[in-house]
Amino acid sequence: MIKYILWDIDNTLLDFDMAEKASIISGLKRLGIDKISEDSLEDYKKINDKYWKKLEKGEITRREVLLGRFKEFFDQEGIDYDQDIVEIFNENFQKDLGINVAFHKNAKNVLEKLKKDYKQYAITNGTKVAQEAKIENSGLDKILDGVFISEDLGVDKPNKEFFDIVLKQVGSKDPRDYIVIGDSLTSDIKGANNAGIKCIWFNPKHKINEKDVSIDYSIHDLAKVIDILDDLSD
Repeated sequence: MIKYILWDIDNTLLDFDMAEKASIISGLKRLGIDKISEDSLEDYKKINDKYWKKLEKGEITRREVLLGRFKEFFDQEGIDYDQDIVEIFNENFQKDLGINVAFHKNAKNVLEKLKKDYKQYAITNGTKVAQEAKIENSGLDKILDGVFISEDLGVDKPNKEFFDIVLKQVGSKDPRDYIVIGDSLTSDIKGANNAGIKCIWFNPKHKINEKDVSIDYSIHDLAKVIDILDDLSD
């Protein structure tokens, strides 16, 4: 029987795409760039995704993700920069991400409905600076029972070690007591597979599962989480 829910934050509970776009635009304005095309913003998303995927595979460090993505983006856009500019841009970007927060449709309502019957925790690979601010500014700190940030744990999703630490700190080491809910096949769902935990893939864009992962449930609307948990409790 499920007792604990492990929620991803970015693009699951919170609308990360909105926050990312607003934060990139703010950062570029600080560099004197007032206009950025939608194509360029989409190119950044692809670059960023590529770097985070490499981190998930253990191919690069977190610092290489945070700085490397902007260096590649600046090169692509023909933006002059040095190391200091990239460092400052990243620092401001993390702060902006923590300010630009908005819940996904039905997310807050679902969290509040589930609170009386389940312990709910956030599990995230996002940076400590950004995630702590998001959690406070969104009010998630008043709803969730705890937050696990990979930067604090010293290991990232989808590594089994990440979930071993979470289970130990929550209090039950039995993976059958948990369910993972997230949008990323390579981070959340693969991580759940690695840890032997049931999972719900939040897939609002109706993507096709082309990864080597097993999905217990796939949903397009977070409201469906309540139905799934009701079925599992019968």
